Amino acid sequence: MTAPRAVVVHPDADILARATAARFLLTLADAQSVRHPVHVALSGGTIGTQVLAQIGRSDLLGMVDFSGVHLWWIDERFVPTGDADRNEGQAGEALLARLPIPEENIHRMPASNQAKDVEEAAASYARELASFAAEGELAPRFDLVLLGMGPDGHIASLFPGQGTVSISDRATIAVHDSPKPPPERISLTLPILNGARQVWLVVAGGAKAEQVQRAIAGAEPDDIPASAAAGRDTTLWLLDAEAAES
Repeated sequence: MTAPRAVVVHPDADILARATAARFLLTLADAQSVRHPVHVALSGGTIGTQVLAQIGRSDLLGMVDFSGVHLWWIDERFVPTGDADRNEGQAGEALLARLPIPEENIHRMPASNQAKDVEEAAASYARELASFAAEGELAPRFDLVLLGMGPDGHIASLFPGQGTVSISDRATIAVHDSPKPPPERISLTLPILNGARQVWLVVAGGAKAEQVQRAIAGAEPDDIPASAAAGRDTTLWLLDAEAAES
């Protein structure tokens, strides 16, 4: 069962990023008071990278014991290691270099030079997820999934009209025809995302306002995949004022 959605609107993208960073660290600190380890799934994108940068600069950073945090990726572009398009590279610049986190706790999706094709890469990441899962589960229960949303309403690499939002028999999928380049990607599936205790959708900019409104109103998921995102305990839409315009 999923929780009702809540919407929080901040004046601009900078305040949204800073407020989300503080909320992120407080949420991890609270989770660590009752569970160990804590699992978090991260995404890239403009506002997502801004949030990660603000986490790395936050005065609250010392509240979290990052030796007990595992960071996972929601999706990744299937390009070579070090390519500027990789989400984990953007996150490295924005956050990972600042965190006192063991390297083995950072679970990067395979690059194109590490797997023969995107299917093998997706299968490899599914095996890694399963190795941290409870018996009978496909992945660990994420304490927090931090999602962005594209102007077309996509989340992760689950795009409108492709049917991938309905896939439920695996933890990861290989994407071959992303409408946004590069075309090949790896993505977590919706049931894995929605298995999280908390799911946050962090969205900024007027170009996304129409799709935000449609998603919150409950649009068909294959039309607006973001409408299907929902955490078990908490579902938050964290918006700037432009994205919240109706």
